[in-house]
Amino acid sequence: MKKIIIFVAALSVAGLAAWFFLWRENNQTVKYKTVKVERGAIESSVSATGTLNAVVTVQVGSQVSGTIKELYADFNSAVKKDQVIARLDQKTFIAQRDQAKANLINAGANVEKSNADLIDKKQKFDRVSKLYKEGLIAQSERDSAEAAYNAGVAQLKSAEAQVEQYKASLELAEVNLDYTVIKSPVDGIVISRNVDIGQTVAASFQTPTLFTIAKDLTKMQVNTSVDEADIGAVRVGQEATFTVDAYPELIFKGMVSQIRNAPIIVQNVVTYDVIIEVANKEMKLKPGMTANVSIVTYHGDAVFKVSNAALRFKPVEDNSLKQEKEEKGVKVWLLNNDQIKPVYIKTGVSDGNYTEIIEGDIKEGDEVIVDMTGKKNKSNKAGAPGFHGFVR
Repeated sequence: MKKIIIFVAALSVAGLAAWFFLWRENNQTVKYKTVKVERGAIESSVSATGTLNAVVTVQVGSQVSGTIKELYADFNSAVKKDQVIARLDQKTFIAQRDQAKANLINAGANVEKSNADLIDKKQKFDRVSKLYKEGLIAQSERDSAEAAYNAGVAQLKSAEAQVEQYKASLELAEVNLDYTVIKSPVDGIVISRNVDIGQTVAASFQTPTLFTIAKDLTKMQVNTSVDEADIGAVRVGQEATFTVDAYPELIFKGMVSQIRNAPIIVQNVVTYDVIIEVANKEMKLKPGMTANVSIVTYHGDAVFKVSNAALRFKPVEDNSLKQEKEEKGVKVWLLNNDQIKPVYIKTGVSDGNYTEIIEGDIKEGDEVIVDMTGKKNKSNKAGAPGFHGFVR
């Protein structure tokens, strides 16, 4: 009997404790974290990765094959247009030019000889023709003189054609000799040298690249690839910022100058080339650097905005607060005199922390709920890192 009394007493104490715990839970005060709807700056951007390049890069090659005899420019050399930057061994080309000159002189002499022979044959033909008319010689003798004259005319034409041929050969030899002197086609800076003295270059199939010259490194461009999902927001003239690994603390500025229409497809991912103009007066940026780019697609200084945490907040499930179908827009919850009220808003641009309010029954200074404590909250605890709201 005593054990039964003890058991009943223990059971009563346990029940009382459970009842007290549930009562306290159900009567715990609900507290809301809120932030105010405000006006302020908001900016959205598109992120991409690109490579820095000179605006104009010229590859300097050789039109003829030969051996590099002299170099007059090196990496980072500043060069002017038509400045000699290299020279091939010219011995073979000088010999070819001299041979062409000799051939031309010989051909000229042949023209003079053929012309003299033609004059002689013309005179003979004229004499024979006169004698034939007087009946003093036979027809065959006259025909023979005419044939000799015609052969002389043909011989002179052949000699003159040979002169033109050797003139062309001489011009080609002189051009090839000029090609042995490599000149810079532009003012700029040598960013690459691909040959050394004594190296043989072969121009049989394609022009070998000896130097790469950047026309002006004070103006550069970032070639970046933008995802097809973001390309619709990018416009020519938009501002862009970027960083490079060499100067992680510096933010460089540029402007979108070109959006290329040709798609780039890699493993079914479609991107588009976007070119960003960049000033490089301090010469800190170098060709080939990787740029982490942010293209500003929207910027507003006095935008009516709300914290993104308010857009994600949902109160504890309650029949009186059942969420309607969101056909009217995005729902936020206002707190007024300890009463919560749902309001539908139409949203615009977001920067990741705040979202623009385009329309809705809400005004600047209204308090919107971003989180709640007290009763069990089925929300996603929408407070963002670094949140500074207040508790009511």
